[in-house]
Amino acid sequence: MVAFKGTEFGRWLAERIQENGADESELAHRLGVPRALVEAWLDDRSVPRPDLLVRVQEIFGVEDETGQGFATGPERQADPVEKTPAIWYHRPGHDDGGREFGNAAAFAFEADLEVLAREATQNSLDEHDRRNDRPVTVRYTLHELSGDALARFRTAIHWGDLQPHYEAAAAHDQKVGRVISAGLREMFERDRLVLLRIDDYNANGLTGDDYEDGRFAAVVRRQLESRKSDVAAGGSYGLGKATLWATSRLGLVLMNSTLSEPHEGNTRGRLIGRLDLPWREVDGRRFAGPAWLGRPDAEADNAEVVRSWWADEDTVENLHLTRESDDPGTSFLIVGAHDVAGLAEAGQSQEGDVDDDEDTLERMHQRLVGALGRNFWAAMTAGGERPPLLEASVRTLRNGVEHLAEERVDPQVHQPARSRALHAFLSGTTVNRLTEAGQVALVTVPLKIPERDGLTGTAGEHRAVLLVTEATDADGRINQVTAMRGNRMTVKTRGVPNLPMGTNPFQGVLLTGRAAGDDAPFAAEAEEFLRSSEPPEHNKWGRTEELRMRYSPSAHRRIAALTTETNRAVHELVAIPKEKKPSGTSKVSKRLKISGKPAGKARGTVVPPKLDDLEAVIDPSGAWHITAEVKVSPGEEPWRMSPVAKLEVRSGPRPVVKWAELVAVSNCELSDGVLHFSPGTRRAVFRGVTDVSTHPVRAALTGLVVELQESKGGAA
Repeated sequence: MVAFKGTEFGRWLAERIQENGADESELAHRLGVPRALVEAWLDDRSVPRPDLLVRVQEIFGVEDETGQGFATGPERQADPVEKTPAIWYHRPGHDDGGREFGNAAAFAFEADLEVLAREATQNSLDEHDRRNDRPVTVRYTLHELSGDALARFRTAIHWGDLQPHYEAAAAHDQKVGRVISAGLREMFERDRLVLLRIDDYNANGLTGDDYEDGRFAAVVRRQLESRKSDVAAGGSYGLGKATLWATSRLGLVLMNSTLSEPHEGNTRGRLIGRLDLPWREVDGRRFAGPAWLGRPDAEADNAEVVRSWWADEDTVENLHLTRESDDPGTSFLIVGAHDVAGLAEAGQSQEGDVDDDEDTLERMHQRLVGALGRNFWAAMTAGGERPPLLEASVRTLRNGVEHLAEERVDPQVHQPARSRALHAFLSGTTVNRLTEAGQVALVTVPLKIPERDGLTGTAGEHRAVLLVTEATDADGRINQVTAMRGNRMTVKTRGVPNLPMGTNPFQGVLLTGRAAGDDAPFAAEAEEFLRSSEPPEHNKWGRTEELRMRYSPSAHRRIAALTTETNRAVHELVAIPKEKKPSGTSKVSKRLKISGKPAGKARGTVVPPKLDDLEAVIDPSGAWHITAEVKVSPGEEPWRMSPVAKLEVRSGPRPVVKWAELVAVSNCELSDGVLHFSPGTRRAVFRGVTDVSTHPVRAALTGLVVELQESKGGAA
């Protein structure tokens, strides 16, 4: 027979299929290869490798008279694998009948952009390329596709091969099936698909072999494998990567990686795709769940298996995976991104219609920005000669056109007081006590680390760093302490209990492990100890099975002791000693005045409520914040008293200022600006804030007089 060139094989194969009354699916089944590979042969996009070519000839009863097959001629490439297009490989069903109806790891997280941003950015931080001091750069890009742009993307991911698998998966009346069904409706009925790409730069990239131990296999091939050797790493369970697939309504994530160390002599454009679907049956064949987009691996035992490939620029662009620099790192493209928690916050269900797509994109954009600001403000803070660990931004596109401009996440905007505190620590400008506005106080608190796994030398006292500074309105809830480890991701934020009345609003930052400084004692041991005490969400320190097994059943008490010591240290820093109450421009004049005649009793005169203690500060807006404690004489009748605030000036009558806020704190009630003290009450507390708009002069230039005036009706 004639020896055809590779570019002629498709026509020859089409003729043989037609002559034998067969089709592509039947031939693929007999060869044990994906149908997409047979279609690639028919389109002359590739030719079969020699062993498959022999089997094709045997199926059609054709002998190779030349002994050279269909690979003769100068057009034949030396490496047929590199010219083979990417195809989908779907893992066959288990021979023992086992079925998985979803990736169990993905069920550990909700489809929540807040969780995704926390987990994905943490992974990028952990993969920082340590060969330089530059920060890791992470960019989130939302990209909505519709119309022709969506059609072109479906072609690029070989939608014709995927569609029957999606239809079979969507038929399952289970959670994953319902999510996929909603994703298909979004794409076809509404002609809309949201892509979310996460690019990191100055990171390690997906290095290592396709199958053996390494970063690539840990992310692409395996579940519950972390491979984080640095004790300061945020992740430790290998679950964080599952949030990528959990955020996709279609269970599909594509990857393009630039490697920090060569693999197969290359570093740029390593592509792979992974699809997580439930067990399904398609064209009479059963599939276990996951599938991969890649090039057929000629060296694999299973001819269907695919591996990563080094893609050309056109392929990368068509898949929306173009990276903007040659810095190492990885781009993850989440196909069909959605945000269940965001929809719930907006009063919409996951499958409900969204009235305004633009609002949806804006909400997703802002939720990403907010999540990065809340969780990674410390990693984005610099100080002295120390650069930040992270730079992050979010942008939004529609069909390739900018819809929302790139927004760089600024820690000073999202967490001004906390970032000020950390900046002072990194710059070496902290103080021992807070005496002026804007200062940052530093003390150390002990964390006593027990022995690990019975190893000597692993126990000792670590000195964590506690920073305290005044709060600002943009910080959210006041009087909190935010704790973190070496990668400076927020682990937990908790309030400080039992603060004394009149405590000035503050924010605290607790730096443990390597975050406390390179010279902090037992920093590495503290990292490992606290890391063992974190759940998969890495959002608290407490009792875990890992902590119990590696240290002791009572090891969690060391963490409780750290919390107690931290709260005690905060009290010492922020409490205002009785003999050191504010003076000068913050002077408070205590003056009580009871108007009218006090009600009497049969056994002498009843003493009216008396202002026994008063604390006041001036906030940045110029308003007085007061906390007053009132002593009430025992009696059978209630008192009604009106607090009046006056400014103490050098001459003339004292101007009365209005209250912007008046709050009954304990043992009293407030009604129409009048405090009601119930019979039997001995002490009561109320708080107030003056209305700056009624101040005739600046508060800093005056004193404050507070009077308790008897309301009409007196004692009732």
